Amino acid sequence: MRVLVTGAGGTLGRAVLPRLRTDGFTVRAMSRRPRHDPAADWVVADLDTGAGLAEAVAGVDAVLHLASRPGGGTRTHRVDVLGTRRLALAAGHAGVAHLLYVSIVGVDRVPIPYYRHKEAAEQVVAAGPVPWTVLRATQFPVFLDRLLRAAGRLGPVPGDPAVLAQPVDQHEVAARLADRLATGPLTGVEEYGGPQVLRFDEAVRAWRVARRSRGPLLPVRLPGRLGRELRAGGLTTTAVPTGRRTWTDYLADTYGGPGRR
Repeated sequence: MRVLVTGAGGTLGRAVLPRLRTDGFTVRAMSRRPRHDPAADWVVADLDTGAGLAEAVAGVDAVLHLASRPGGGTRTHRVDVLGTRRLALAAGHAGVAHLLYVSIVGVDRVPIPYYRHKEAAEQVVAAGPVPWTVLRATQFPVFLDRLLRAAGRLGPVPGDPAVLAQPVDQHEVAARLADRLATGPLTGVEEYGGPQVLRFDEAVRAWRVARRSRGPLLPVRLPGRLGRELRAGGLTTTAVPTGRRTWTDYLADTYGGPGRR
């Protein structure tokens, strides 16, 4: 199977490319800028303008759509919503048999501006001309790690202790995507999360131990609907199967210690 991967240079893209090649897919990687990598067939295309999309989708059997512009403003709308529409139409004209879009668990529940654009992009995919699948994943541990490092750069880590998260390893998501490509279009939404739901204070405590950090958690209760949804598990899923690698596994691999794998 020949697969075009958009957003191939991102965190998930870097996990997806080797996984697809290992599983026997022929991979074409898409980026907005030229890349030189002898291990991959890179093409240049821009979701924002549509430049290069027709050439990028020509001759492929499936499109794995990872590209996104986090934020929530006009640029996000142009890339995530209008760009996804351009991609879907180009793929339809090219006779692509499957468009697999990667979204986020909670886009239909958690009132974050970026999530509204992701949900709108899901609707574009579902209404488009190509048989489709949406896979919503929970948060990657590397993203949670970056969030905590940024929040705690002055010492204490501010956050709502009762917010729930369910970190899932990006390599396990990559494996799930490869399986979904091999299976074919679902014509529906699938959710995929990590093996463990954690309170924010639990995640911070494990992170501090792994990093040998003394910065305490500074409890800050998130107000309004956003806080309610996050405390109620808006970023988590009960879907099975789940990944296997835990937050503790990630911390051991990243920061060492007696639990290092």
